[in-house]
Amino acid sequence: MRGDRRQWMKNPHAEADQFQRRAVVGFIGIGVALSGLCFGYFRLQVLQHDEYQVRSEANRIKPRPVVPARGLIFDRNGKLLADNVPAYRLELVPEQTGDLEQTLAGLNELVGLSPEELQQFESTRRVTRGFRPVVLKLRLSEEERARLAVNRHRFPGVDVVPYLTRRYPYGELFAHVVGYVGRLDARDLQALGDSKYAALTHVGKSGLERMYEGRLRGEIGYENVETNVEGRALRVVDNVPSQPGEDLQLSIDADLQVAAVQAFGDHDGAAVAVDPRTGEVLAMVSLPQFDPNLFVNGISHADYNALTRNLSVPLFDRNLHGGTPPGSTIKPFMGLAGLEAGLRKPQDRIFSSGTFRINGVGRSFGDAHAGGHGWVDLKESIAQSVNTYYYQLALDMGVARFDEYMSRYGFGQPTGIDLIGETGGILPSPDYKRKHWRQDWYAGDLVNAGIGQGLWKTTLLQLAQGTAALADNGERHRLHLLRSTRRAFDAPWVAVPQPPAVAISTNASHLASVKEGMVAVVHSPTGTARAIGVNLSYLIAGKTGTAQVVSNKNNLRLDPHSLPLNLRHQALFIAYAPADDPRIAVAVVVEHGGFGASSAAPIARAILDAYLLKKSPAASMPLVEPGTGPTPDGLPPPEVD
Repeated sequence: MRGDRRQWMKNPHAEADQFQRRAVVGFIGIGVALSGLCFGYFRLQVLQHDEYQVRSEANRIKPRPVVPARGLIFDRNGKLLADNVPAYRLELVPEQTGDLEQTLAGLNELVGLSPEELQQFESTRRVTRGFRPVVLKLRLSEEERARLAVNRHRFPGVDVVPYLTRRYPYGELFAHVVGYVGRLDARDLQALGDSKYAALTHVGKSGLERMYEGRLRGEIGYENVETNVEGRALRVVDNVPSQPGEDLQLSIDADLQVAAVQAFGDHDGAAVAVDPRTGEVLAMVSLPQFDPNLFVNGISHADYNALTRNLSVPLFDRNLHGGTPPGSTIKPFMGLAGLEAGLRKPQDRIFSSGTFRINGVGRSFGDAHAGGHGWVDLKESIAQSVNTYYYQLALDMGVARFDEYMSRYGFGQPTGIDLIGETGGILPSPDYKRKHWRQDWYAGDLVNAGIGQGLWKTTLLQLAQGTAALADNGERHRLHLLRSTRRAFDAPWVAVPQPPAVAISTNASHLASVKEGMVAVVHSPTGTARAIGVNLSYLIAGKTGTAQVVSNKNNLRLDPHSLPLNLRHQALFIAYAPADDPRIAVAVVVEHGGFGASSAAPIARAILDAYLLKKSPAASMPLVEPGTGPTPDGLPPPEVD
């Protein structure tokens, strides 16, 4: 028992040895740890210094894209049509916000986020990298900015950013020409292709804004910004400057555009005015119009529904996408084709009895006068708009030659104007009828085509281009809106080169004969547009036209002004002036206006006066009451079986 008690007693020497061993192990461990720590510091400070310096700078310095100022758009006289104005937007970096749902809810309480803004944010966020800022709200008010400034600490990754937003000083006046910009969406990003364009907030959506997006947007730059621990910008360290977009000078005359719109009054329709010597578009009106400013920062559902439910369809560009049978405005071109093909001479006469039958038998086609026009030559056939002359000419020409000459004059194909989406219209042909109507081609189809009715579909741009070609001695220029560009505000304007003109005729005498007939339309006692020739100080060469919406039935000659508005004929007029030294050519269509002589011709006269005499439309438009105007312009009476 005593031996066991001795074993339980402490052994100081053994304990000392054990402590020494443990101390040595501890010191060795500490040494190893300190060595490892020193090596770690050495590795971080020396071996990997460059790498971690870059990472540190990346945490302190944030690259930020610099969006350039969008190029300005001017008219030919220097009037500003598209401007940039300062504004503020709300941006959010998704990966810095933490709880995104909570952040959006808090911001909604402060500035009020519409469903459209939230939807736009979500669609953009899905195609944008998480470290890039995404626009949440544009055009912040002063009150909204103040509320955000007070509560800024609550929202990491959220910032108020100054920017330039688009403004259209003339409102709806140039909506279909200049177009508008809209917020960048997923489709735009895909179309642009380059990820750097994700920094853009707006791109061109229609008109020249879309056509010349590449010129107008410029080149995006970058700046390195020093930030604090909260990610707030402190200062700009360095930058790569952005390159502002090019300024555009258009051929459009803003004053003439205003005059053209005023000349229409309450009518819907379209008008195109061009310089026949160059193909420059001086005015281009499609009525009704819309305010492009509504679209810049996202149009509301209410405003968009109001536009889309409008029966007059203000969003539809009647010049670019529309079309109508040309009616009797095609007759000068038919007359020229007859001369060029050797089928007619200017002095050749035909007899108009009021009705026409193919080979003297079968179906009857009417003339503008129920009793006919008697013997007429080319000049009078244009002046009086005699259908019989062109019925027979179309038959003599044949459909192949008909299409050949009409194509030469620019019909059935786009004019090439610098806008996206121009339609080419429809040139009547057997192939077209079989393909789209699944019907055979008859001689009667060609007879109707000879006076601009039937399967025809021409745009006002084509009529304006063709009329300008007649005015410029047979030279057909490509229509264009862009006149010149410049890189900076103080830089000179540089003219934009245009393709050479295409000759539609090289026979001066043929052109002169057609022009003589067009002058007689306005300035002879028998001309269908003689009413607008009153008190004229210059010569107008023109041609009236009427395109039927519905056919007359049962041999009744209906007054188009007595029909419901949607059934009234389309009224057309083409002209150039001064006839002896042309400086402007115009084409006008009044939707459901009745006759070209009474509805479209006075509008064209007002446009010509505004350009040549600087007169207001109200002072120059001759008044023509429905039913009291000159002879209807080639509109045939009902066809008789």
